[in-house]
Amino acid sequence: MHKDLEEIILHEAEIEQRVKELGDAIAKDYKCQEPLLICILRGAVIFFADLCRAIDIPVQMGFVSLSSYKDGTSSTGNVEERQKLMADVKGKAVILVEDIIDTGLTLKDYSQNLLDRGAESVEICCLLKKPEQVHNVDVQYQGFDIENRFVVGYGLDYAEQYRNLPYVGILKKEIYS
Repeated sequence: MHKDLEEIILHEAEIEQRVKELGDAIAKDYKCQEPLLICILRGAVIFFADLCRAIDIPVQMGFVSLSSYKDGTSSTGNVEERQKLMADVKGKAVILVEDIIDTGLTLKDYSQNLLDRGAESVEICCLLKKPEQVHNVDVQYQGFDIENRFVVGYGLDYAEQYRNLPYVGILKKEIYS
């Protein structure tokens, strides 16, 4: 375990198994389509890569960078598009792939944005979801519910650190306070 973590809450094998299950569910639900999976950079990139490999139907891939955090540990309430989506969404079944749903603001706003741009449908797939979601968003594919604690690893970061950990753990409070 990394020295800056209080504890590991999701081990590598648990994550791997759940990602496989999510991939199987998406492949079943979209067996007659070719969905466009959109990775919300940068936190979801590791989950996205593993998820895409777990889906055994053709998929298209897109990438966008959105943020409502800056370098802190809580949402600012404003969604900023840092890198625009290059894929055309018109008439496509879109699945937004996110690392963690905290307030739900980013996904709620961006889902509507994609629908306004002509997406046929927008579904959400996330690795982690916190229970105190302020902006209710429907999550069709979810990995794990977690406590309202600050977590890092498997793509999730604090100030661009810890993304490369193969598990998810709770960051010690003295690191970020």
